[in-house]
Amino acid sequence: MLDGQPLTLAEIEAVSLAGCPLAVAPAALTRMAVSRALIEEILAAGQTVYGVNTGFGKLADVRIAPENLAQLQTNLVRSHAGGVGQPLSVGESRAMLLLRANVLAKGFSGCRPALVELLVAMVNAGVSPVIPEKGSVGASGDLAPLAHLALVVIGEGEAFYRGERMAGGEALRRAGLQPMTLAAKEGLALLNGTQAMTAVGALAVARARRVVRLADLAGAMSLEALMGTPAAFDPRIHQARPHAGQISAAAHLLRLLAHSEIREAHREHDSRVQDAYCLRCMPQVHGAVRGVLEHVTGVLEIEAGSATDNPLVFPTLPTETLNNGVVSGGNFHGAPLAYAFDYAALALTDLTGITERRIDRLLNPDINEGLPAFLSPDAGLSSGFMMAQIVAAALINECQVLSHPSSTGSIPTSGGKEDHVSMGMTGALKLRQIVEDAERIVGIELMCAAQGLEFRLPLKPGREIAHAAQAVRSVVPRLEQDRVLASDIAAMAEAVRAGAFNAWCE
Repeated sequence: MLDGQPLTLAEIEAVSLAGCPLAVAPAALTRMAVSRALIEEILAAGQTVYGVNTGFGKLADVRIAPENLAQLQTNLVRSHAGGVGQPLSVGESRAMLLLRANVLAKGFSGCRPALVELLVAMVNAGVSPVIPEKGSVGASGDLAPLAHLALVVIGEGEAFYRGERMAGGEALRRAGLQPMTLAAKEGLALLNGTQAMTAVGALAVARARRVVRLADLAGAMSLEALMGTPAAFDPRIHQARPHAGQISAAAHLLRLLAHSEIREAHREHDSRVQDAYCLRCMPQVHGAVRGVLEHVTGVLEIEAGSATDNPLVFPTLPTETLNNGVVSGGNFHGAPLAYAFDYAALALTDLTGITERRIDRLLNPDINEGLPAFLSPDAGLSSGFMMAQIVAAALINECQVLSHPSSTGSIPTSGGKEDHVSMGMTGALKLRQIVEDAERIVGIELMCAAQGLEFRLPLKPGREIAHAAQAVRSVVPRLEQDRVLASDIAAMAEAVRAGAFNAWCE
């Protein structure tokens, strides 16, 4: 029930990926009607207000005649639909519709309630605009992506409908919906905002939150295979440095490692005082990544319920004249999101780094505690998982390049009027790719750790680890002799994305 409220990542996923239906709260429809009434009063009084009866950006000083206002909105949508590259996924497109409808439902945009009702109807009917992923600089919002969304609203552009890509007007027709002719202010209300970067970023961060918890599972499996010690996860250690994420990660690891026959078998004869950092410092590193993602989640959830277009309409506040209720500002600027995405990218890249170190430790015969070289039953004749670590290294290098911040790369646009931009959409797209690589790398560790555990039989790991290893085996079989690993890696990554191992996340 959309009312302009903050939306959780779980709610965004439910609508975007699981098909949860939408409706607009009656109170939101009332607020939008009041806001729209002020716009109509301004037009009737012949007053000049930016975004209502003027040009846009550098052309804000050009007054538009009343008879041309509808054409102005159509021209705005068409002229700004200059996106390039692959289309966003259907889930990301649906998230954009959801977020845009929710922002307009706040009642600060001056659009008619019917516009939000059409966006909601598109979500419910499964009409998803085809939105090229590149072309936004993140201020004045995600102009190009949102223009492609708006094209379908007016019956133009392209859309996905029931698995088919088609003309936007045809998709609406098949869904039993009518396109709209945009009135004054409504084109700008659709285009100004951060909904493209928020949509891509929110779905990526939701995946990242699962990945970091799966990293606990993968790390715990590796520790068992390497006959490591859980002593470093003692809660007293973490209470002495009480970062919430660190405490949660340590507790998660201890739960996963409970009741381990492997641990009990080597407890009395273990000559090592400490494990390597990639094992011993999992709570500190994984926990810090959790903390980063908690912060970024908070930013996204606030943004999901924020008015981000320009100008904003405040019809209930006392004003000297009608147009004093329409105020220009900069809420479309994506800086809060751009910084958050760069922060998350750095943290996830480091998470992939510590994961790869555990993969190497499982495979490297110089340090893998008596496991066969590269976990091959016939090392030498067979290369085993040698290439799995090499692939992980290649993916990490890609993450390292992608973690370079985009938020520091402002380039002036629109004739210098928009002279500082956020590049937040670039940050969201980079983050999405890093999350995808992280899913692959964690999948590789799960696969290698499950293989390592089989060389410790008949000793069994902790019950949770044993069940998780069985789940890995339901995706990929034990490596008995060399085979093509590409399909195994792809299958593990898909299983991670699909939630096959979520039962072992808190």
